[in-house]
Amino acid sequence: MVNQNKNTTNQILADSIKALVLTKPVEKITIKEITDRAGVIRPTFYNHFQDKYELLEWIIRTEILEPAHPLIRNGLTNQAVLLVFTSLLREKDFYSRLSRMDGPVTFEDMVVKCIKDMLVEIFSEHPRQKNGKFPWMRVDMLAEHYARSMCFAVKVWIRQGMTVPAQDMADTYEYLMSHSMEQAIREL
Repeated sequence: MVNQNKNTTNQILADSIKALVLTKPVEKITIKEITDRAGVIRPTFYNHFQDKYELLEWIIRTEILEPAHPLIRNGLTNQAVLLVFTSLLREKDFYSRLSRMDGPVTFEDMVVKCIKDMLVEIFSEHPRQKNGKFPWMRVDMLAEHYARSMCFAVKVWIRQGMTVPAQDMADTYEYLMSHSMEQAIREL
């Protein structure tokens, strides 16, 4: 029951900041505005989140990445990427505005961190070979590579107005991730 109440409060705060992001830049939104709109007191906010950026990361993790997590874990990466693009499109205005953040924390910072954390967890579930091909390559480095790649695709798509269908974006991303640069140069 405690966890359910925490998630309910998290969601109320998330709904509040989402509404505010549609009216003003993230950098200008205050904790007081978030809590006033949510109908809670400021200490409630700080019982759940350190700052508004941690709340935004919670939104990205729970609404965009967690639904894709089991798909990635089960080898359905293309379906997971499609779900990510579809989920972003569902709240196009919010994510379009969020992508324009210009402050101490950027949209890219948050997205890369959230994706990297999820991928580190997934990659860590698979034991590494002692004499693997690249023993210097750590799980966190691999996760960051894929996180930055996915973040780039998301940023470009959002900044171009999300006009390319989500399925086409997922297919393009899968192509880029599964082909060498040499192949892409020849085929595109």
